[in-house]
This record gives sequence, structure tokens and C-alpha cells, in this order.
Amino acid sequence: MSETDSILIDGLEFYAYHGASDQEQTVGHRYRVDVRLAVDTRPAARSDHLHDTVSYSRVAKRIVEIGTSEQFRLLEALAGRLIATLFAEFAPIQEIRLTVKKLCPPMNAIVASVGVEIVRRREAPEEGAIAPLSASDERIDS
Repeated sequence: MSETDSILIDGLEFYAYHGASDQEQTVGHRYRVDVRLAVDTRPAARSDHLHDTVSYSRVAKRIVEIGTSEQFRLLEALAGRLIATLFAEFAPIQEIRLTVKKLCPPMNAIVASVGVEIVRRREAPEEGAIAPLSASDERIDS
């Protein structure tokens, strides 16, 4: 991501029921997500129209929806699901750096958080393949 534009979402929080133990999946925890999306922002800079970029509001909404409606044992699995969804639904995203943290985790030490950071680049489609339209291909004029 060194020579590209980025859209940032920092400190997105939600309460959810992920964890390796059954107790964690019952009691729940607070989670914090930070995401950096590599996107060419030049079209939006020229047009000043939302449909020429990736809506950080829509991205944040999807992260919270997945984080609060699905359960995972591992943060790695949650992060992987978030990344797969963002690539599937937002075609302009070329790379994602995503951090998922569990705040004040239950463990035998006092720590502010534990987490994972995953970086993935969009895979090139197979030669001759036609990519399906995604929700981000819809025009939004607000």
C-alpha cells in the first residue's frame, strides 16, 4: 500500500460473541476494527460524487453487521470473513489492511487488547472470467 490512495476507518467498535471458549461466546466482548482500503480516489476527487469511490459508511455498516450477526472461535476467522465480504461487495478495493482487536480479553494477564492484523490484495480474475456485479457497482447520488 505504499504508493496508493487509502480510505481509512479507525476505531470502529461493536459488542459481539466471538471466542475460543463457550463462555466467551455466551458473555461476549467489545471489539475494535481498524481498516485501510487501497482505492484509487482520483475519480472521486475529480467528480466530487460518492458513486466514484467506496462509501466508508457502507463499509462500516457491513463490518458491524458481520461482527454482530455471526460467531467465530478465532479472530483470524472473523477477520478473514470481513475481508472476503469487503472484496466481494466493493469492487474498487484493491488491497485491505484490517485489524481486529478484542478489548480487555479474559486471560491471566492484564492487557488492553489482543488482536490480529491481516493484509490481503485482491486476486486477479482468471483469464476470460467475467466478474459479477457487486453492491458497490450500484449508483448512489447521496
